[in-house]
Amino acid sequence: MDYTEHYFSAQDGLQLYYRDYGPKHGGGTPVICLPGLTRNCRDFHAVALSLMGARRVICPDIRGRGKSARDPDWRNYHPSVYVGDVRHMLAALNLHRVFVIGTSMGGIMAMAMAAAMPTSIAGALINDVGPDIDDDGLDAIVDYVHRADQVFTDWKGAADFLKSCFPDMPGMTDEAWLRAARRTAIERPDGTVVHDWDPAIAKPLESQRGSIDLWPFFRALKNLPVMVVRGALSDILSAETLERMHDTLPHLVPVTVPGMGHAPMLTEPQIPEPLNDILARVDRTHH
Repeated sequence: MDYTEHYFSAQDGLQLYYRDYGPKHGGGTPVICLPGLTRNCRDFHAVALSLMGARRVICPDIRGRGKSARDPDWRNYHPSVYVGDVRHMLAALNLHRVFVIGTSMGGIMAMAMAAAMPTSIAGALINDVGPDIDDDGLDAIVDYVHRADQVFTDWKGAADFLKSCFPDMPGMTDEAWLRAARRTAIERPDGTVVHDWDPAIAKPLESQRGSIDLWPFFRALKNLPVMVVRGALSDILSAETLERMHDTLPHLVPVTVPGMGHAPMLTEPQIPEPLNDILARVDRTHH
């Protein structure tokens, strides 16, 4: 086993799950991996394996996803609650300062952490999201989540559904779609396949849209090493927004992944070198 599995109690008692990779003591600055809206810790398995030789890597399932408990009150499916959960997890693990890798919603959480708990965050990789989110892309995600109560007869059906929902991934093979389905869905005892999240996570999305200015959160990263990854075909993070982010934080390291939409898997060949550089920089300031 490359990781150990654990649960902790959130501030409201909900049982939340995380995977723990790498050395528990020593090594470089620990990394926390925060997934997108409907995703879970399985998205980061390959990334965690690549980093765990040098540092501890923690990959939680956000409440309502994966092996974390479903919340009886859908109003708690909100980034401010998720950030509170992460704060609680860091305290439980006695981790004082971490580098955050955040995909999509996880990237927004990383920005919020920089504003809400600045001493806890040593730097960030923000994957395919920014302070301005393209409405068309958001509509597609909301539509996808609303269709989430579907039941598939087999894994191929789940993979075909994913492929139909995300046409901006021309580089993905059928095999890659099957792997993606296995990261976002689970097989039930009767052999049918269902999505691995609570459909209620969609409920707060409408009211949250555009209601909050994310630029102050993004600017909270101004003194930290930051890398922003964008899928060249992304309908969530536009090239213009990435440029504005770079203008706002000139030290930011932008990386665009060709042929990918929302969101890159972070296993692409463009990622390891700048990520390792930024982690080495964080380690130097950390120790």
